[in-house]
Amino acid sequence: MAAFLTRTYTLLHPLAYWSAIGALLFILYDVGISSTVGENMWVHRVCAFALLSGWVVGLLRYVVPELRPPLRKTVLTIDAIYLGYIVLALWQYFQPWAAGTASVPVEARLGVGAAAVFFRELSVRQEFGWLRLLNPAQLFLSSFLSIIFLGTGLLMLPNAAYEPLSVLDALFTSTSAVCVTGLIVVDTGSYFTPFGQFVIMTLIQVGGIGIMTVTSYFSYFFKGRASYEDQLLLKDMTNANKISDVFNSLKQVLLLTFVIELAGAVIIFFSVDGRSFDTIGDQLFFAVFHGISAFCNAGFSTLENSLYEPFVRFNYPLQLTVAGLFIFGGLGFPIVSNSLRYLSYKVRRNLLRLDTNYTPWVLNINSRIVLATTIILLLAGTILFYIFEFDNTLAEHQGAGKWAVAFFGAATPRTAGFNSVDTAALHLNTVMIVFLLMWIGASPGSTGGGVKTTTIAVGTLNLISLAKGKDRVEIYRREISILSIRRSSAIIALSLIVIGAAVFLIASFDPDKELLAIAFECFSAYSTVGLSLGVTGAMSDPSKAVLIGLMFAGRVGTLTILTALLRRQQQHKYRYPTEDILIN
Repeated sequence: MAAFLTRTYTLLHPLAYWSAIGALLFILYDVGISSTVGENMWVHRVCAFALLSGWVVGLLRYVVPELRPPLRKTVLTIDAIYLGYIVLALWQYFQPWAAGTASVPVEARLGVGAAAVFFRELSVRQEFGWLRLLNPAQLFLSSFLSIIFLGTGLLMLPNAAYEPLSVLDALFTSTSAVCVTGLIVVDTGSYFTPFGQFVIMTLIQVGGIGIMTVTSYFSYFFKGRASYEDQLLLKDMTNANKISDVFNSLKQVLLLTFVIELAGAVIIFFSVDGRSFDTIGDQLFFAVFHGISAFCNAGFSTLENSLYEPFVRFNYPLQLTVAGLFIFGGLGFPIVSNSLRYLSYKVRRNLLRLDTNYTPWVLNINSRIVLATTIILLLAGTILFYIFEFDNTLAEHQGAGKWAVAFFGAATPRTAGFNSVDTAALHLNTVMIVFLLMWIGASPGSTGGGVKTTTIAVGTLNLISLAKGKDRVEIYRREISILSIRRSSAIIALSLIVIGAAVFLIASFDPDKELLAIAFECFSAYSTVGLSLGVTGAMSDPSKAVLIGLMFAGRVGTLTILTALLRRQQQHKYRYPTEDILIN
């Protein structure tokens, strides 16, 4: 009997997987291209077959001992919900009168079920072994490129936009979304249909947390195990300190992302006037879209003028909520996790008196540097923005509103990309501050871009150390490693070289554009900010191609690209004599 069940599982498992893929392709054709009654019937039938085979496979996985997943409470709960949902969706499909009483159309229920079958079966498959031939940098780049090209194809579907979208503009939009930049060549809210906006939102989410993060964790979650080689690979990709921390880090990334985005979406939903939307569904989509876009530091908005739109221009709670989301997202998952652990430690020790053991390094040195640098940049940027723009872009605001908009204006250049003032109307000295803030960007391990706060901090500390005549860089009673100093110097140099080359190319392709506007676009693209002086859509195709490459390089990192392209040199056991070079 056990052998028969095993053979049945072996037959049905690929059948469920590929039928789910077929169902998703049918749905994509139905939604993105065109539909007729006959085609809808085929969509229903393929989805129903995928759900039925997926349900049988899901049961067999618990019946056959050698196929049984880890019997953890969370896994059992999720599988129970998954199998129960399939039963409900199939029951409504086979009982037309029941489908008519459902609040959600049967097509949507079957589609969600087919997607659930696909991801559940994908989590237990072993068909991507060839990816192990790639090093972590190559795998990281490949994952982003594959999502960008997939997004380009989806955005070119007839039902994704109200007007046909060229290949280059679709590639530009997809790259901007996956690389969480926010630069646009067409208006997101008026040019793309709800389906197209949903595609953009999905690309932002996947680009923000990384497709490898999602697939790797859920594969481990349902299998309960992972090979040592996979753990080493993910350790390099997640910057985990220990191999044992890899999947715990992935879990924290996913949990923090979805919890913070959900909380932000709820606050945004209640902070806007429902009368500004046609339906409550539109208001809900607005909240979810901006919650995801803000936390992922994408800067995309369904509003034509972002948060400078008249009905939200003076909505300070909304602006502060969005600012809080992209500041959290820009801190980086390791920093947020470590800071929450530090706050928990302080509450237990000082308020609840539950932990009397003193632990001096709960807040590690990375968190200390990132938090200190972030606070300095926010405070200095807010004060300077307030002073420079007091009688300019802040003139229409009063009292605390000026400080709220100034704070938003100082925070958003650090890779967020939303604007609550007219960026083209900023004074030149404010634009120079924005240049600096865009170039610095967010923090390592975050959804933001730029050269990163730690890079600037280490570079500044090294400068101060050299000025003092010290032979090492020290902070918080710790010495910064030579490797960190070398990496920061390389990243700073590479960023300026790449941005400078992009400015030169675009100035050659579009000589009619002002150099300030060109430089602003290049800094914004490289740092994945999304702010613009209004010339993005008017650029020539070669200039758009340069910005596409710049956005990609800024998101994945120029140093990562070099690591992927150049073969890593093996460590040598010899050293040459050291010589000092005359510098300055």
